[in-house]
Amino acid sequence: MNHGDAPRGELSECGLKVKFKRKIKYNSNKGEITPAVPNIIARNFHADTPNQKWLTDITEFMIPAGKVYLSPIVDCFDGMLPAWKIGTTPDAMLVNSMLEDAVRTLGKTEHPLIHTDRGCHYRWPGWISGMETAGLERSMSVKGCSPDNSAYEGLFGRIKNEMFYNRNWNGISIPQFIEILNNYLIWYNEKRFRTSLGNMSPLEYRRSLELAV
Repeated sequence: MNHGDAPRGELSECGLKVKFKRKIKYNSNKGEITPAVPNIIARNFHADTPNQKWLTDITEFMIPAGKVYLSPIVDCFDGMLPAWKIGTTPDAMLVNSMLEDAVRTLGKTEHPLIHTDRGCHYRWPGWISGMETAGLERSMSVKGCSPDNSAYEGLFGRIKNEMFYNRNWNGISIPQFIEILNNYLIWYNEKRFRTSLGNMSPLEYRRSLELAV
């Protein structure tokens, strides 16, 4: 994908023409690369056990030093992030290596449903092959229907509100930002409490249920 500037537009006012550039936000849609799969999750983001329903997507962070992309897995059971990858390119390696890390956290009998949008990353052969090898079921949102993606959009909103927005990133390098983001995500799993979990973090909640050590 070309993340450069959009074609120049023109604004006419009082007989003057002002040229400007429009910034393009990250968009993973590259058309119908492979057939979409049904929306099996159907906005039912409730899970009775860990590793039953997973969600994933990519979000972009733009700082003065450049762009950084986050690709996490979210567990519908308690909001735990079983795995994530952070990089400077939203490519197949980012999502496929994240999937490999997430699969390594599963037990032999665990085969979660993974829900995504219709982005190209989840329709490339590498992703599909990784899903099939691990025995995971695919689910995709309906095209152009944001409520189908509300659960992981909510996660991205919390991350950006808590650690990204209203903060001056001048002088922060890409490696420094990646470290800050990675440390936040560790804190998110281990320390950030959620009222829905009885004011416990996802890790503390699982430990209370004897689901984690």
